[in-house]
Amino acid sequence: MRYSELANVYEKLEFTPSKLEKTDIISEFLKETSEDVLERLSMLLTGQVFPEWDELELGVGPSLLYDTISFVTGVKPAEIKNLLAKEGDIGNVTEKILKRKVQHILFKKELTVEQVYTSFGRIARAYGSGSQNKKVKYLAELLSNASPKEAKYIVRTVLGELRIGVAEGLVRDAIAKAFNIDVKIVGRAFMLANHIGIVAKAAKTGKAALEKIKIKVFIPIRPMLAQLAPDIQHVLKELGEAAMEIKYDGARVQIHKKGDEIKIYSRRLENVTEALPDIVKMARKAIKADEVIIDGETVAIDTATGKPRAFQEIMKRFRRKHDIAGMLERIPFETYIFDVMFINGKETIDMNFRERRQVIEEVIKPVKGKFGTAEQIITSDFEEAEKFYHYALDKGHEGIMIKNLKALYIPGARVGYMYKIKPTMETLDLVVIGATWGTGKRSGWLGSYFLGVRDESTGEFLPVGKVATGLSEEQLKELTSSLKPLIEYEEGQKVMLKPMLVVEVAYQEIQRSPNYESGYALRFPRVVRIRDDKSSREADTIDRLISLYNHQATSENREA
Repeated sequence: MRYSELANVYEKLEFTPSKLEKTDIISEFLKETSEDVLERLSMLLTGQVFPEWDELELGVGPSLLYDTISFVTGVKPAEIKNLLAKEGDIGNVTEKILKRKVQHILFKKELTVEQVYTSFGRIARAYGSGSQNKKVKYLAELLSNASPKEAKYIVRTVLGELRIGVAEGLVRDAIAKAFNIDVKIVGRAFMLANHIGIVAKAAKTGKAALEKIKIKVFIPIRPMLAQLAPDIQHVLKELGEAAMEIKYDGARVQIHKKGDEIKIYSRRLENVTEALPDIVKMARKAIKADEVIIDGETVAIDTATGKPRAFQEIMKRFRRKHDIAGMLERIPFETYIFDVMFINGKETIDMNFRERRQVIEEVIKPVKGKFGTAEQIITSDFEEAEKFYHYALDKGHEGIMIKNLKALYIPGARVGYMYKIKPTMETLDLVVIGATWGTGKRSGWLGSYFLGVRDESTGEFLPVGKVATGLSEEQLKELTSSLKPLIEYEEGQKVMLKPMLVVEVAYQEIQRSPNYESGYALRFPRVVRIRDDKSSREADTIDRLISLYNHQATSENREA
């Protein structure tokens, strides 16, 4: 398939606001696509090259991209940045530059979807000495053969900002429509495969092929998420008898075991096995199953007090590349398993939670103080539940989880199957989409941050305000260091960033606001912590923000 065909569809989608019309456009395109290219094409339609769990990533930041565009066109990086500050989109800038390109290519090859995808793979696999030069070379080859319109979407894909208002959910719906298959069947297949391309290819073959898609060890699935509940009484009234578990203030881990091989994935579905050899060792000792996928939380422990250490201490371990052995001693971990998704060839996600807990207890033989099951009681009694809640807080944990004993495991969903109860008010996980350079004591650092909430249907981030409080000098230095490579362009003191970093934000209230694209603003926001364990795809959605706003309004009316 010619890449120009895909670029034309991108353009249609970009200028079509209706989600139903977008679904129709993609559906018709998928129908016409041959099976051999469908997998790659479906990924590219979501703006992704690789599934989120794949260890491959393009590794091309804004600066390297501008250098490549400069190399291909002869336009200096400084001029590219100036144009970008006016235009606000590197795709449009690239298209305009190529229309008046300084250096003319005498011989051009017509790009195909397969060639573009293969080149992206070569860029991702360029590592080690000279890797940056290789990335520039491969990307330059693509842009040299691209039309201005094709180049526009190639560079947007490279930066992970396709800007066509299409996310995985919309492609899922289009797949269902294209091949006349119930969207629930398509959704379940995506939930298990965690790869929209594989799902599209199977769907073209038919419903039976989709139903054959199963969970596989060493392909992580998205974790099921919890909802915050107002109080214990509210949840018990809804559920009756329920499981109460300690809510550990740690990092989510998904542990996969097959024979003697063990891999550990973070909440972001990154392979963090090498950074956690102690958990691998304990898992090998504690897990009594040949094949299993389990869900749990790992907690950093203060050896002096026996209580959990700050969340940021955990992230030091997860990000560690060197002196891992030294870190094991300085920041020891305890791991608690609370769910199971697969065991010995059988999916357990369709079992109810009571049954899954029984499987966990049969599979996990605790290693005292190192690896075990989440502490749990089952009750319908409010006083007993309240006592367990305070017991969890006294031990230094966040609170408790209340779980529906009849609930299935729904990967990636925040469903009414488990609730979290904690003493602090609800926070939001937001993406840093821009920043301003600080002055005075904050000079040289990015001192305040523009926050975005995710639009689940388009994958874009809508601004909800600006935060400048809640960060120590050490965190400001760390944030500035992390965000500098994500700077897309600058306008005076203001910088626009590739939306990747997630921060947890507390606030006094949510207000309606015409000043922000989301329609809402946070009053007195402050950063609680940097969520290195979350990807931007896990940021809170505009729907959740609206839900919290409505709940807040209802609460205020009750108080009045």
